[in-house]
Amino acid sequence: MTTMSRIAIAAAVMLGTATLCAAPAQAAPGHKPVHCTFTPTPENPAARPVDPPRAKAKSHGDVRILMFTNHGAVVMVMNRDNAPCAVHNFAHLARNDFYDDSQCWRLTNSARLGVLQCGDIYRAEEGGPGYKFDDEVTGKETYPRGTVAMGNQGPGTNGSEFFIVHSHANIKPNYTVLGRVTHGMDTLDRIVAAGISPPGSQDGAPAKPVRIYKIVSLPGR
Repeated sequence: MTTMSRIAIAAAVMLGTATLCAAPAQAAPGHKPVHCTFTPTPENPAARPVDPPRAKAKSHGDVRILMFTNHGAVVMVMNRDNAPCAVHNFAHLARNDFYDDSQCWRLTNSARLGVLQCGDIYRAEEGGPGYKFDDEVTGKETYPRGTVAMGNQGPGTNGSEFFIVHSHANIKPNYTVLGRVTHGMDTLDRIVAAGISPPGSQDGAPAKPVRIYKIVSLPGR
């Protein structure tokens, strides 16, 4: 059985479970769509063919995300109420296969920062979708274990990069929180246990490369 066949079967099983557990997705009364601005970045063109998402985004509800890697699967729940434009963008990139067959280039494991950084196509912090959008932060964000958040290179530079906190992230509240991991933190633990390259480093490439086979966006609730 091929890797993609295994992914398809796992996705079907998990999708079926999510469908049984979730109420049908409906527009919530009193929650109007928001307008998102996706600004082209000709100086950093799209690393893969993808158009920006539509400007109108839902402002309420969850989106379930399945990430299949060579180390195992990770299930995330992303919250539109907290970051409607960022969640809208992430689901759009997943539906358009932007993240498929990519790599998580950076792993940190220090007293200050313990994250796995993914979403860049070429290398760490290089290879985005060809556009950027604003942060969705309040200044009160915290990043405990299991948090999924947007990575950036400064204010208003969100694109495709994201990180998952495997231990803690004692950082300024400058990063939009997408949601949290609900299943698969053991996958992150295995990646961390394998170490960082070069040996003894607290910030570098995962010693055992982390390859994203596919990211799937499931119907929300």
